[in-house]
Amino acid sequence: MTKPHRLPLLLGQALLASLLLMFFLAPAALAQQEREYEDLALTGDGACTRCHDELEYVPVLSIAKTAHGTVADGRTPTCTSCHGASTAHIDNPEGTSVRPPVDRLFGLASDTPVHEQNSACLDCHQGGERIHWQGSAHDSNEVACASCHELHTQDDKVRDRQEQAEVCFACHQEQRMEVTRFSRHPIPEGKVICSDCHNAHGTAGPKLLTRDSVTDTCYQCHAEKRGPFIWNHQPVNEDCSNCHNPHGTNVAGMLKWRTPFLCQQCHEPSTHQTNIPDLDDTRFAAARARSCLNCHTNIHGGNSPTESSRARAFFR
Repeated sequence: MTKPHRLPLLLGQALLASLLLMFFLAPAALAQQEREYEDLALTGDGACTRCHDELEYVPVLSIAKTAHGTVADGRTPTCTSCHGASTAHIDNPEGTSVRPPVDRLFGLASDTPVHEQNSACLDCHQGGERIHWQGSAHDSNEVACASCHELHTQDDKVRDRQEQAEVCFACHQEQRMEVTRFSRHPIPEGKVICSDCHNAHGTAGPKLLTRDSVTDTCYQCHAEKRGPFIWNHQPVNEDCSNCHNPHGTNVAGMLKWRTPFLCQQCHEPSTHQTNIPDLDDTRFAAARARSCLNCHTNIHGGNSPTESSRARAFFR
């Protein structure tokens, strides 16, 4: 049994021991707390990465491998730049097992309105190739940026030449079918991709084409068809898609129809010297196989200096 006169001494020793423990252990506890909230990828991401680590099903931390994770760039955003302050999600004041969602979610499964999702991207990604986004076909149809782009991975499929077409084909099913036809651009091989001709963020031209017209877009590769020619074939100057389907057809040269049927869309049979080329007629034996193109070989335009019917009719 403790003697009464020793009780104050023991109490003093216990208090001193407690103070010593607090003095030495408190800094360690604070250091542990700081480690838990330490930024791992972006400035101020500690509150997020203490839960969202590299073991998650959705690899949040892989954003450090993307342009959005370049901390040396002053334009680099933070978690809250895109997802909002998300105070309720971080603090979980109700203490529920499932936290409230962040202020702004991205993707097809998100309840966040598309225009609000896209506004987070457009806060930084303005001008340049996105100058025509407002009012474009994708904007008007409420396509979210995150519907095409993967933000937390360094392998964004829509920016990969081998995989971009599959992202576009998720909506553009007709074009998926066309690129499997006999005559097509090498799209499945990744030699020609959608963004070579189209700017998905909007353009001043038709069909989201990268140039102001169909012909100018085609001339980026097919410069030999540009001319100028002495004798110009008007459908060529007007729109290449009058005769061709660039995504693919079952006719050579990606033509919409076989000749002579393609040519007869404009040139009625009675104008061919009062006769339609009859494949059973020996007079028109040359019209077999390539049909009109057996004679009219320079169909995109001719440079014959003579003023003659042969020159105007795009003969070689």
